[in-house]
Amino acid sequence: MSRLKALQAMIQEDPGDALLYYMLGNEYFNAGQYRECVQAMETYLSLAEDEGAAYRTLAQALTTLGRMAEARQAYEAGIRAARRFDHPGMAEEYQETLKGLE
Repeated sequence: MSRLKALQAMIQEDPGDALLYYMLGNEYFNAGQYRECVQAMETYLSLAEDEGAAYRTLAQALTTLGRMAEARQAYEAGIRAARRFDHPGMAEEYQETLKGLE
């Protein structure tokens, strides 16, 4: 069974497990399934408070899909999360990436 199918099956068993959606989103991203990645990451973020990393994956998927305004919003939310959890390097990385999207 593929990792994607295994994660999907685990989510069927426990749809409230935020970490499963995070893992699924990363698997979708790595597989080039960006729409599915966005959906999984948005579900994860609705269930859990992320420290910033999920916003990078979400923003990169949105950028690849050409959804630039949403990608900028994801990076901005990631900056806020990174600062809240004292990850200044991550916040700086996202700020630099945002400059490139303008």
